[in-house]
Amino acid sequence: MIQGSAADLIKVAMIRLHERIRLERLPLRMLLQVHDELVCEGPRAEAPALADAIREEMSGAMELRVPLKVDVASGANWLEAK
Repeated sequence: MIQGSAADLIKVAMIRLHERIRLERLPLRMLLQVHDELVCEGPRAEAPALADAIREEMSGAMELRVPLKVDVASGANWLEAK
């Protein structure tokens, strides 16, 4: 049950983030989903603002009894961002 809920949560977050990217014309592209992670691409200079948008959409994807903690990292590649 938990695994299915996590899959639903990431799907909702992806849909919400996609809509935000489109509506706000954010310079951000979702490239890949890996389990409960999203790999996105955007200009380095705008990383803090884009990270805030990603965090907001992922943490607010579902209403839960406990807050959903979302970590966001940046780097030149996925390994560097880990």
